[in-house]
Amino acid sequence: MLLRMFFTFLKIGAFTIGGAYAMIPLIKREVCEKHAWITEEEFMDGLAAAQSCPGPIAVNISIYTGYHVRGKAGMAAAVLGTILPSTVSIIIIAMLFREYADQAIVRRAFTALNPAVVALIAVPLIQMAKKSGLSLRNAWFPLAIALAVGLLNISPVYLILLTIAYAVHEARK
Repeated sequence: MLLRMFFTFLKIGAFTIGGAYAMIPLIKREVCEKHAWITEEEFMDGLAAAQSCPGPIAVNISIYTGYHVRGKAGMAAAVLGTILPSTVSIIIIAMLFREYADQAIVRRAFTALNPAVVALIAVPLIQMAKKSGLSLRNAWFPLAIALAVGLLNISPVYLILLTIAYAVHEARK
């Protein structure tokens, strides 16, 4: 079981381009659907916890999943599987980047990946929005938060506190 968990997260870490948010649908598919280690509801709870903790979200969700399924050993297997491909890749890229960074084909390859990365981030965002009960009535709030961070450079810390205050206000209704 631990070896299977390690190789599952190794596969996710090795074949995901676009960072942690691009990994979310792959992690969900593997841990909820393919292996049925956790339910979709448990995954969403873990995702919420992973987003609220400091550190990379993919590592946090692997910690949650591994610990939930097999305790500390599961957590270690999942985290190691998640970070090993990135660590090895970064070491190799760092060694080669100095020599090849100025070549036109390398610059074009990185530029060509940008739209794919946006799509890989947008898909899980849309899926999470659907499952979180986002509607026309409440869609203004996450849009306002995104605009405040992106355009007005307001610190997310203040916006998180504002969101908590809003949630408490809504709960009292």
